[in-house]
Amino acid sequence: MEEKFEVRYAASPREVKTMDTTELRDEFLVQDLLVADKVKLVYSHYDRYIVGGAVPVAGPLDLETIDPLKSSYFLERRELGAINVGGKGSVSVDGEVFDVDFKEALYIGKGAKSVVFSSADASNPAKFYLNSTPAHKAFPNKKVGRDEAEIVELGAPETVNARTLRKLIVNSIVDTCQLQMGMTEIKSGSAWNTMPAHVHDRRMEVYFYFEIPEEQAVCHFMGETSETRHIWMANNEAVISPPWSIHSGAGTSNYTFIWGMAGENLDYGDMDVCKITDLK
Repeated sequence: MEEKFEVRYAASPREVKTMDTTELRDEFLVQDLLVADKVKLVYSHYDRYIVGGAVPVAGPLDLETIDPLKSSYFLERRELGAINVGGKGSVSVDGEVFDVDFKEALYIGKGAKSVVFSSADASNPAKFYLNSTPAHKAFPNKKVGRDEAEIVELGAPETVNARTLRKLIVNSIVDTCQLQMGMTEIKSGSAWNTMPAHVHDRRMEVYFYFEIPEEQAVCHFMGETSETRHIWMANNEAVISPPWSIHSGAGTSNYTFIWGMAGENLDYGDMDVCKITDLK
């Protein structure tokens, strides 16, 4: 098993204004998250958020601590959310095994010492997308299936933003310290997610785009309302969104994305909506 990590530092709106395409991608885009027999982790200084991936093929993968945590095990002072975007798999948490199928989620609370990811079939391996945040209290581990999610229908075909939002790891379903995760599926014929756009200065966010058809892409928009930037994204890539930035995207086809948040509060509706006509 190979495990690797990198650290991303925070950038202010003033710095981002001066960045070219390469600098924007180096700062905010996260690529190569889902690699066979590897655990890949990116430690962000925005709310100490960790985004990662684990793809067990040849055998199980252990979630090991990394140097920035200065801890004896990964979840000593953290909580974790895992969503499977691949074949059937399971997660063993201190010996308790949770079967996690495609588009199902698992919340793991602070204090779990052993977390092991496995696939049911190496020819169609599980692909676990991971988000982790600091935690001050231990809450019970809990699996959340697609149909157990809090489902919200948003948008309309007329505005090209019809989508189904599934709240998976949110405080109305799972007790957490600060981590929130969910999934939004863009309907056929629509392109936009999170439009109208918004910001929430109390929370940062990470988007993970998947189910993007071959030869298609998503254009992710970020930046201040008055000075936006864009990053073109491929399948199975993530993007870090600072608290001061909008986070919205439009695809050349329909697609799915996973959103994860951490910060000041657990109120999903705590956001400042940006009028479409104010975007620049």
